[in-house]
Amino acid sequence: MPTLRALSAAATAATLLAATSATATTATAAPAAAATASTAATATATPAAPSPPPPPKPLLTDAQVDKAVARLDQTVRDMMRRTGVPGVSVAVVHQDEVVHLQGYGLRRTGENARVGPDTVFQIASLSKPVSSTVVAGTLTAPDEWDRRAALPGFSLKDPWVTEHVSTADLFSHRSGLPDHAGDLLEDLGYDQAYILDHLRLEPLTPFRASYAYTNFGFTAAAEAVARAKGTSWQKLAADTLFKPAGMAHTSTAFAAFADAPDHAATHVRNANGTWSPRYVRDPDAQAPAGGVSSTARDMSRWLRLQLGEGRLDGKQIVPADTLARTHLPEIVSQQPAPPQNRTGFYGLGWNVSYDDAGRLRLSHSGAFDLGANTSVTMLPLEELGIVVLTNGAPVGLADAVALDFFDFAEHGRPTADWLGLAGTLYAQMEDASRSPTDYARPPASPEPAEDSAAYTGTYDNPYFGKATVTADDKGALTLSLGPKPERFPLAHYDGNTFSFETRGENAVGRTGVTFSDGTLRVEYLDADHLGTFTQP
Repeated sequence: MPTLRALSAAATAATLLAATSATATTATAAPAAAATASTAATATATPAAPSPPPPPKPLLTDAQVDKAVARLDQTVRDMMRRTGVPGVSVAVVHQDEVVHLQGYGLRRTGENARVGPDTVFQIASLSKPVSSTVVAGTLTAPDEWDRRAALPGFSLKDPWVTEHVSTADLFSHRSGLPDHAGDLLEDLGYDQAYILDHLRLEPLTPFRASYAYTNFGFTAAAEAVARAKGTSWQKLAADTLFKPAGMAHTSTAFAAFADAPDHAATHVRNANGTWSPRYVRDPDAQAPAGGVSSTARDMSRWLRLQLGEGRLDGKQIVPADTLARTHLPEIVSQQPAPPQNRTGFYGLGWNVSYDDAGRLRLSHSGAFDLGANTSVTMLPLEELGIVVLTNGAPVGLADAVALDFFDFAEHGRPTADWLGLAGTLYAQMEDASRSPTDYARPPASPEPAEDSAAYTGTYDNPYFGKATVTADDKGALTLSLGPKPERFPLAHYDGNTFSFETRGENAVGRTGVTFSDGTLRVEYLDADHLGTFTQP
C-alpha cells in the first residue's frame, strides 16, 4: 500500500539505528553486576534489591568527533557519486558549536548554481520535530501537551476519542487513526479543511494503544494549538521559533520556498540513473507535518537550541521542561526484533531510542517521493547532532550520511555499508507498496469488457468524493477523481477490471479499478475499505 512507502520517512532511520551496535555495554553494566553479586553473596535473610545501573555517561571524546567531522566531505561526495543525488547540505553541532556547515553539488540539474549552507530545501517530515519545538515554545508546563486537541471541523469516528484526544496523542501518532490517513486525499487535490473534516470517516484502532504514522492527525493538533492562540500556524511558528532563533530562511509556507532565490529543486531518478526536476511538491495542506523549508545554517541553530535545552545564544527561547517532554517515549513504534532486540519508540515528533550504553538517541527522517530526503540525529548526552538535507527522492543518502557519521565517531570506522542498507530498505518499502497484481501484463486470454456504456457515469463516495467515468468516441474510458479533477485513462485488464497509472506523492504504479453492480472499487484507495464508489 502507499502508506508503506511514506512510512519510510519516519521509520528508516529508526530501523537502521536498531541495527547499530553500542560500544560500552560492559563498561556500564559491570559495576551494577558486581554490586549485585556482592549483595547476593553477603545476604543472610531477604536479599536486597539489585542496585540500579549507573546513569549513562558521555563516551565520545573531542578527538573522536573531530575525526568523524574531518571525513564528512569525502563521505558525502562518495555517496553522491554512488547515488547521483544532485545536491546535499550538512550541518553538525558539537558542544554548542557548529563544527561542520557545507553544501555540495547542484541546486538544479542542468544549471550551474551550487548548493551552499544557505540554500533552502524542503525538509519533508523533518518538519515534525521542528513543529514539536514550536508547540513546546507555546506551553508553560509539560502537562499542557495532554490538553484536548480541539479544532472546528476535526473529529474522529469515535465521539469519546474525539473528546479526549490530546496534542500529545496526535503528535505521537497514537490516536488510532490508520497509517497515513488523509494522504491520498491530498494527492487527489483536496485542501486541508476537507481532509481534516473527512478523517471522521476513518476506522480507528485502539486509542493510545496502537501506533500509526499520520501526517494529518499531526497537522490537526498543530492547527488546534495555533487556533487556541488566535493565530495561524505559519505565524505561530515564525513568532515562537523561527524569528527568536534567528532562522531567517525557514518557513512553513510553500510559497516562501518557491520564491526563495537560493532554493534546491526537487529531483527524481530516471530509469537510466540520471536525476531530473520533474515534479513540484506543494505540502501546504500538511504544513506542520511536512511543509517546513529551511537551510543547513538555520537547522544548525535549531540543533543548538535542541541540544541546549531550549537555550540559544544566552536566551531561553523554548522552556526546557516542555521541550524535554518531546524527547520522551510516548508509544512503542517498533517491536524488538533480532539481532539486537531493541524496542523503538515515538515521542512528540521524534523517533526515540536508547543504545546499549543507555544513551538517548533522537532521530527523524523526511522523504518526498517527488524529490526530497532529509535526516536528523542527535545524541543529547554527547551534545552532538547532525542534519542532512538533499534534493533527491529517497535512496538512502540522507540517513546513511548521519548513520555513517555516528558510527565512525563511535568506532573509528564504519561498521556497515549504511548507504547500501538504507537504500535497500527504501527500495523494499517501495516494492511493498505496489499491487500484487501486475496490471501491465494482462492475462493471455482475458475476459472481454462490456460495452463502455456499462461503466460510464457518476459514482459517489463519502470519503473520496465524486468519481466520473467517461468514454471517447472509440470507447476508451477515463476515470476522473478529486476536486480539480485528476483524469486517469483506464486500460483494460480482464473482464470488468481495468487499471491506471497512479500519480502524486503516494503513487504506487498501476492500480486496479473493478466495476460490479453499479459500483467501482479503486484498489489503491481501498486500504482502509473506503475506496468503493457507488452510482446514485
